[in-house]
Amino acid sequence: MPPRMLQFTRLAAAMPDKRPAADRRKDFDEILGLYPHPQAAAQASRCSQCGVPYCQIHCPLGNNIPDWLQLAAEGRLEEAYALSSATNSFPEICGRICPQDRLCEGGCVLEQSGHGSVTIGSIERYITDTAWEKGWVTAPKPQAERYQSVGIIGTGPAGLAAADVLRRHGYGVHLYDRHDRAGGLLVYGIPNFKLEKSIVARRVALLEEAGCVFHLSFEVGRSASFEQLRRHHHALLIATGVYKARPLAVPGAGLKGVLPALDFLIASNRAGLGDKLAGIADGSLVATGKQVVVIGGGDTAMDCVRTAVRQGAKAVTCLYRRDRANMPGSQREVAHAEEEGVVFQWQAAPDAIIGKDKATAVSAVRMHLGLADASGRQSPTVIDGSGFTIPADMVVGALGFEPEDVPGLFGAPELTVGADGRLAVDERTMMTSMPGVFAAGDIVRGASLVVWAIKDGRDAAEAMHRRIDAGGERLGTEEVAA
Repeated sequence: MPPRMLQFTRLAAAMPDKRPAADRRKDFDEILGLYPHPQAAAQASRCSQCGVPYCQIHCPLGNNIPDWLQLAAEGRLEEAYALSSATNSFPEICGRICPQDRLCEGGCVLEQSGHGSVTIGSIERYITDTAWEKGWVTAPKPQAERYQSVGIIGTGPAGLAAADVLRRHGYGVHLYDRHDRAGGLLVYGIPNFKLEKSIVARRVALLEEAGCVFHLSFEVGRSASFEQLRRHHHALLIATGVYKARPLAVPGAGLKGVLPALDFLIASNRAGLGDKLAGIADGSLVATGKQVVVIGGGDTAMDCVRTAVRQGAKAVTCLYRRDRANMPGSQREVAHAEEEGVVFQWQAAPDAIIGKDKATAVSAVRMHLGLADASGRQSPTVIDGSGFTIPADMVVGALGFEPEDVPGLFGAPELTVGADGRLAVDERTMMTSMPGVFAAGDIVRGASLVVWAIKDGRDAAEAMHRRIDAGGERLGTEEVAA
């Protein structure tokens, strides 16, 4: 007899065991353990099996969450994985890094009724990690091979998700990336304590086993022209993401010791992968022994403060111009950072970086929150006479990201962009202004969540398949060197 559902009346919500903050400050290992099977099944049985599943509605991928929760409660984990992976190319990644408190768990009826959300993300991770352990995760296999090939520029979550879908349809899939490893920001931007790189590497290996071909250290415009790639494939997908940091527009922003978030995070991740970097050797990209101030309130800012703690910073402060309730990042990430010793200065913004040749302090002002702006958050205004100073040897700007000039970099001025530089696509077909060229992920949406990139990549792959299936012509047969 399978266990009953709706057990929320007698079982409290419980996350997997979390490593003590004093221990996790010392390394970059993941902070949460896995549920033991009885606890995973018990937590899954708390689901109320809503007639209108708000968890599924709040999931960008539309995952069939109530169904695989019931399967997990019944111990039918192989079926649970099959259902989970039917809508999500990388459920083990989403289970680790999605801000569930803002998405599925935030929409859970039990959360709204005061019973505590079903721990959906941790159960998703448990299901998929079990599937890997048992050998249920296999390379995508098409029912029939097609003669057409597709090219994907960018191997972040959107590009990898598109590759998974297109290979299942039987296309020859070639992925091109300027970095020396596949994974994009999954590898270079997200710290190991949230997502260990082996988790990404095994998915890349699975795609290679399926027949996808990766062309790494491949720079469009140098290794081959965009037009060559376009003529080599029946369709192209641009999934380059957004890497250009929004500038810290205050006096002193050019001083030594002031750096963009991605420079700091990429250096840390590359060092963890064993790469030798000048910025690591000379200490300019390392927080060890420094007083660090991170400016911003999103998930990237949380990654920066928690990385600085693990690198042995003397002190770590996060400066954010709104209050905690109005911050864009995950509240769970803030709680983890606080446990690890990060100090938050809420409703505070920098007005200058102080220093002669290098940063020595951040001059800041207090902010008053007024009426809501277009984002729905309260608008901050400066409180006169509220200035204060924070000592700082390293200042990290985590103010978000903007698109690079893709038409210019690719030598493809025909690609239409919006006013903010994002690639413009037909919302119905996901095709750009160039026939046969599609785009997906942050380069279209703007800096967003990994789960949205996965959705966009999967949707773009289906759109490419529909066009090719309907007779979308190949523009040429020119060969491109690997």
